[in-house]
Amino acid sequence: MRGTMRRFIVGSLLAATMAFAVAACGSDDDKSSSSSSTSTAAAAPAQPGKGKPPVTIGTKDFTEEFILGELYKGALEAKGYTVNLKKNIGATEIIDTALTSHKIDAYPEYTGESVATVAKRNEPAKSADEEYQLAKEFYEGRGQTVSEPTPFEDVDAIAATKEFAQKNNLSTMEDLKKIGSFSLGARPEFKARQQGLAGMKKVYGINNAKFRQLALGVQYQALDTGKVDTANIFTTDAQLASGKYTVLKDPKGVFGFQNVSFVIDKGKLAQLGGDEFMAIINSVNKLLTTDAITAMNKAVAIDKQDETKVAKQFLEANKLV
Repeated sequence: MRGTMRRFIVGSLLAATMAFAVAACGSDDDKSSSSSSTSTAAAAPAQPGKGKPPVTIGTKDFTEEFILGELYKGALEAKGYTVNLKKNIGATEIIDTALTSHKIDAYPEYTGESVATVAKRNEPAKSADEEYQLAKEFYEGRGQTVSEPTPFEDVDAIAATKEFAQKNNLSTMEDLKKIGSFSLGARPEFKARQQGLAGMKKVYGINNAKFRQLALGVQYQALDTGKVDTANIFTTDAQLASGKYTVLKDPKGVFGFQNVSFVIDKGKLAQLGGDEFMAIINSVNKLLTTDAITAMNKAVAIDKQDETKVAKQFLEANKLV
C-alpha cells in the first residue's frame, strides 16, 4: 500500500489504549446511587438496526483487515444490526468484484488502492485529502459511497534486513537502482500494480528487480532466511517494531496515501438507515490511530490472540459496545 516509517513500541499499546479509554470514563462510578438509578432508565442504548435487513461485510486477506471487519461487526451488532462477515476474500481486485457483483455489501479499503487499483488512475495524489476525495468521487459515480477516513494509514513499502540495507547503502527507493540485480518478494498482484513494481519502474526507473512471488504473510520470514533481498511490507506491520528491518523511504510517493474508508453500496446503505448507519462506522474509524491499529495488529499477528477478542476489547474500552 509509502512514506517515512515511524516505529512504535507496541508491546503494551493495546492495553494502554484501552486503559486510557476506561479511565476517561471512570468518573461515572462516583455518581450517587440516585443519579445512577435515574440514568439507568435512560441508559438503554438506541437500536437503529432493529428491523433493518442484514448487511454483508467482506475483508481482504490479511490481519489488519480481519481486525477492521471485527470492529465494524461488533459496533454494528451493538446497535441492533445483523452482520454477516466474510473474511479473507482476497486482494483488492478480487474483493472489488465481490462488491460490484453484490456478493458483499461493503468492505474496508485503503484510499490509495481505491484510486490506483480500482479506479486505475496512474498519477499519484499530492495529499491524503486529495487521495480520499478522488476515491470518494470514483465510488459515488459507480453506485457506492464511503465513510470518513481513518486517522491512520497503512502504506505499502519496501523493506530489507538492516544488514542488507547497510551493506548496500539503502535508505530510499532511489538507492535500489545503484545495487545491480536484487530480488523483491511480494504477493502476485504487486508485480503489475502502479502502486507496486510497475510504479517503481515508472517513477524511480527501478528495472533491476527480480520479482519473486510470496504468499501474503511470509515476507519477514523470507527476508530473515535470505530467500529475498527486499520485500513488500505494510507500514503498520507489527514485525517492524523489532528493529530488525529497514523500511526504504518513498520520496516520490509511488505508494500513495492509504487511509481506510468503508466502501458500501448506496442502495444497501439507504436500506440500513443511511447516515444513522454510517455514523456507527465513523465512530469506529475516528478512534483508529496508528498506535491503536499497530497495537491490535501485534496482539493478533505476534501474540496470536483471536482478532474477534481483540476487537471486542477495543470496542468495550471505547464504550462502543
